Amino acid sequence: MVRELALYEREPLTSVEATEEDFRRDCFGPNRRCEVLMGEVDDRVQGFIMFYYNYSTWVGRAGLHVEDFFVREAARGLGLGKRLLAAVAAIALERKCRRLDLAVLEWNPARKLYEHLGFTNQSHWVPYRLEGATIARLANETGS
Repeated sequence: MVRELALYEREPLTSVEATEEDFRRDCFGPNRRCEVLMGEVDDRVQGFIMFYYNYSTWVGRAGLHVEDFFVREAARGLGLGKRLLAAVAAIALERKCRRLDLAVLEWNPARKLYEHLGFTNQSHWVPYRLEGATIARLANETGS
């Protein structure tokens, strides 16, 4: 499904480097870095949601960040996406998290679902990212 998500997000399949072993280790292993819930329709996995902790210095509490969320086209409109988001919201409440964050591509029609559920657009925040060699280049600046 990660490859299906890449295609949906208009990314080349070559951008998916993760392996099944990566997910076993990091999502289901003893030192998890994130968690995944799988959603089924008629006993078939049709979606997933991946999330992890973040932390707010303003509220002094952890929150949950949804990193990836995908429902196969055949299962869209059946309530699976809402159920997956509701399950993560329940986990956030149980763990006393104060926020549930996610980012969505501006063209994604799922934005209507998020807004319907009460998510608010944080358009005043602009995302930035370092990857690969740029991380190493910056890390090498620590001795300067």
